[in-house]
Amino acid sequence: MTGIVDYNAGNIKSVERALSFLKAPYVLSKSPKDLENCDRIIFPGVGEAKYAMEQLRLTGFDAFLKDWASAQKQLLGICLGSQIIFEHSSEGDVDCLGILKGEIKHFSEVWENDVSLKVPEMGWNDLSYKNGGSPLLDGVPEHSDFYFVHSYLIQPADRSIIKASVDYGCEVPACVSSGSVTAFQFHPEKSGEHGLKILENFVKGDLNA
Repeated sequence: MTGIVDYNAGNIKSVERALSFLKAPYVLSKSPKDLENCDRIIFPGVGEAKYAMEQLRLTGFDAFLKDWASAQKQLLGICLGSQIIFEHSSEGDVDCLGILKGEIKHFSEVWENDVSLKVPEMGWNDLSYKNGGSPLLDGVPEHSDFYFVHSYLIQPADRSIIKASVDYGCEVPACVSSGSVTAFQFHPEKSGEHGLKILENFVKGDLNA
């Protein structure tokens, strides 16, 4: 069973639709208690980091997610959920979950030269695999396009956890993975057949049951 974290900052409906299309059972809840017995957790999100962290603390999901990852249980972050698993975000100058080491910075803080690209990055961009890729990318050809919407980007302390990236005036980590935690800056649930393949890889334990 897959649990979906609902903390008033998520792209919930599109994730639900994708799992329903795959015929993958899931539980959606605003309460950590309801997700305790799940096999894996999807941590989605859109919006602003500071507000998201406030919501996580109010609901108790901050401690729940940290404990979940510490127990080496499968956790999948999407978009904002891929960012606030790190230590700090310059969006609102807020301390985040600290599950993985690193920071979240605005594009303007990372670009080394004058870049004329629009912020947010919004639209399709193609992946280049790094450091052996990720098992969740199995069956997805390199340079496949995925849908991005973001103004901030992951800057992991350990660059070896970057498993795929895109170019947008700099290297943008698109997939990071460490231990039981994998996170995608793009939206697999909005990225057509290749995005569905990623989610299928994540929930395959239920599909084969």
